[in-house]
Amino acid sequence: MTPVTRDTTILLVDDEARFLATTRKLLERRGYRVATAASGTEALDLLERIYVQVVVLDVKMPGLDGIATLEEIKRRFPLIEVIMLTGHGTIDSAVEGVKLGASDYLVKPADVDLISAKIEDALARRSVIRSQVEGRQRRFRDLKIRLAVGLLAAFTLPYAAFFAFFQYQFAGTLKSSGRVGLEALANSQKNTIDLFLQERVMNIFSLFHDRDFRSPPSQERMDRYLHSLRQQNDAFTDVGFLNGDGIQTGYAGLYPDLLGKDYSQEEWFVLLMSQDQDYFISDVYLGFRNKPHFTIAVKQTFDDGTWVFRSTLDPDKFYMFLRSIGRGKSVESTIVNRDGRFQVVDPDRGELLGSSDFVPPQEEPSGVREVGRDGERFLVGHAWLREAPWALVVRQAFSVAHADMYQSRRVMTLTLVVLFVVIATCIWFANSFLIDRFKESAEKSEELRLQLFHASKLASVGELATGVAHEINNPLAVIVAASGVIRDLFNPEFGLDPAPDAVLKEVDNIDSAVFRARTITRQLLDYGRKYEPTLEPCNVNLILDEVIGGLKEREFAVEGIEIVRDYDPGLPDILLDHDKIRQVFLNLINNAGDAMPAGGTVTVATRRQGDTVRISVKDTGTGIPADTMDQIFNPFFTTKEVGKGTGLGLSVSLNIVESLDGTIEVQSIEGAGSVFTVMLPVQRSTQ
Repeated sequence: MTPVTRDTTILLVDDEARFLATTRKLLERRGYRVATAASGTEALDLLERIYVQVVVLDVKMPGLDGIATLEEIKRRFPLIEVIMLTGHGTIDSAVEGVKLGASDYLVKPADVDLISAKIEDALARRSVIRSQVEGRQRRFRDLKIRLAVGLLAAFTLPYAAFFAFFQYQFAGTLKSSGRVGLEALANSQKNTIDLFLQERVMNIFSLFHDRDFRSPPSQERMDRYLHSLRQQNDAFTDVGFLNGDGIQTGYAGLYPDLLGKDYSQEEWFVLLMSQDQDYFISDVYLGFRNKPHFTIAVKQTFDDGTWVFRSTLDPDKFYMFLRSIGRGKSVESTIVNRDGRFQVVDPDRGELLGSSDFVPPQEEPSGVREVGRDGERFLVGHAWLREAPWALVVRQAFSVAHADMYQSRRVMTLTLVVLFVVIATCIWFANSFLIDRFKESAEKSEELRLQLFHASKLASVGELATGVAHEINNPLAVIVAASGVIRDLFNPEFGLDPAPDAVLKEVDNIDSAVFRARTITRQLLDYGRKYEPTLEPCNVNLILDEVIGGLKEREFAVEGIEIVRDYDPGLPDILLDHDKIRQVFLNLINNAGDAMPAGGTVTVATRRQGDTVRISVKDTGTGIPADTMDQIFNPFFTTKEVGKGTGLGLSVSLNIVESLDGTIEVQSIEGAGSVFTVMLPVQRSTQ
């Protein structure tokens, strides 16, 4: 026999030198590399120096015995497979070794074929475990990469969307904020200018209310009026007093030749006298003095006549006022009339009464436009004054208007980039840390699961053996008792009559016990056999009728049990093993009848639910105690009286249903009855 691999190293550990020498030669002839150790301590030292796949370890050795050596090997070299070697007297210790993680055990004397077979089994197990470990490591490595990429993508995509949205919103906000800010500034300065003009109007109105006012005022009073006005604001350049015919009958200022002038045809005078409002502020005009200026005129009616005080304001002084209220705003301010003529303007920008390149729309009280000039973009805002037919125009370059916003965007972008890098790095390291921890936890969990599975398998085998012994012992006890009775019948000391009827009665008891033992062994074989169903299209309703109809229904009627059929007539045919599923239905219906010793009702129902056919058997019997519900599918477990059940019916039924890709569900209320539901797929998997 040649081993699967030529690179297999076996370590034999035994305190018998002859066994070591003989077994070593035999295994080396089969192609294994073999090392030997005479004690557990020597074996552990060798394992530190050489690479070994399988250890064949004697249980009973002086010093460090086999069990202690096994525990140390599993602690320090968990991937090495260990086969325990034992004599008949120490087989319990070998079983204990299997519980501690040994792959198998051998009983001395063992021939080389058996030893080699156990080694190959151990190597196969080791190969499976190694492939599982490598597969798990590969899966965790892939999981780490996929999860990291997924998390980064999940973070990056919203982040990128947010960044794009931020840039989009920024562009919109940039425009709107610049517009809103400039419009707010224009309205603020407009209000200041309106207030300035209102104050100048009130300054002139106050002349009418001077306590020494006389009509017409004397030259001395006119000079005093001008002095009073200039004290209130130095933009006033002169003052005049006019009668209702437009003749200036009083004057004080730099142009004395204006005294006696007729203003009746001047536009400002005509508009003032024709309107209801008692003051008027004119556009800038040249007038009689042939110099740009604008007039504020007020009218008052008394002494059966209308009189006018007018004053001229210097546009240059007004410009200085306009500059003062715009200082620090990084804007260029001008005032234009409805025709787009400059009323107040920076000399570097234009000249009074010159044409502006921007004429504000009169239908908009205020607003902002984007304009281009000499290759540069500007925001131009306007606000129409309330006190004069003028519009304040403020202009600001894009680079100035949005300087703070651009700086904020640069800072925000840099912050977002740094934040992205930091978060992405944290995600990567956190993901790696969590995956590594999860991997360690999964490895420990898998190791624990294997240990629990191993222990559970040993416990199940022990429980099954106990059940088999108990169930076989019962008919054996009947056979022994019956044979004893027959022996006594033929013993003259007892003086019994060995009549044929008496002997046949005991023989019948023996036959009954033998048949019961045979039933148990058959069911046990059915339970343990790997079952491959023979599939064919079957109608569940017809199979149930086969089980219930005839003898079973009459038998139940005698026992006071009514059978109710509640079938779904539209059930499809499904692939089943006819005989085996019939056995399942018969077991469930028999169990339902056994649960109702005083009679009752068994309801058999079928339904289609999606891709599943559900068959339920409901009884009105004694029910199943809650503390035994999790045991009813265990082999040899039964709640029936002794001799009425083997405890294998439900176990075999579950095996059959699971082989058909189905499941069995149980619901029970103690004292009210139980419902067993078999669920079978409409389209059975072919795998």
